[in-house]
Amino acid sequence: MSETSKAEKTSLGNGAIVAICCSFVIGMAGMAYAAVPLYEMFCKVTGYGGTTQRVEQVSEVILDKTIKVRFDANVGPGLPWSFTPVQREVEVKIGETVQILYKARNNASTPTTGQATFNVTPQAAGAYFNKVQCFCFTETTLKPGEEMEMPVVFFVDPEIVDPVETKDIHTITLSYTFFPHEGTKPVASSAKIKVEGENKL
Repeated sequence: MSETSKAEKTSLGNGAIVAICCSFVIGMAGMAYAAVPLYEMFCKVTGYGGTTQRVEQVSEVILDKTIKVRFDANVGPGLPWSFTPVQREVEVKIGETVQILYKARNNASTPTTGQATFNVTPQAAGAYFNKVQCFCFTETTLKPGEEMEMPVVFFVDPEIVDPVETKDIHTITLSYTFFPHEGTKPVASSAKIKVEGENKL
């Protein structure tokens, strides 16, 4: 094989690698924008993350047994927000309806829109974590420097104490992550995007 043929093959191989890498980066960016609607659709179909446990009525049964609920807050790339729970954790009676607050602030000089996904851990507890009110999957637009409190009203279903896999759960973590809303351009800024919250359970 001639040196020219080898060079051509090497050039083609390098070009293919570059093309694959570019496609991967573009694909990941597209997935970031589609993350919220795809996650919402997945939750609605499968019930994952407690979506099917969105309820209108509070529990009529309150046990004389408590459980600790921790709150975690994160911000995805491209959204210049500060986002944190007002309280890091609460200890509540199982079945008791409780309201807590998250707080978000837009650190950009232009209005930006975010949309939150969530998850509950341990996963087995998701089916018993009932949200009466929350801000997940809701488009939220904040003006420059605007700060907003976002309530979450929830209770832990008393039936959590019955199954073998959940009866010994003493702590539940509710975690929210805000992403740029689909169609909103990520904000490029020299300022560090704050990600606040406990990532370790």
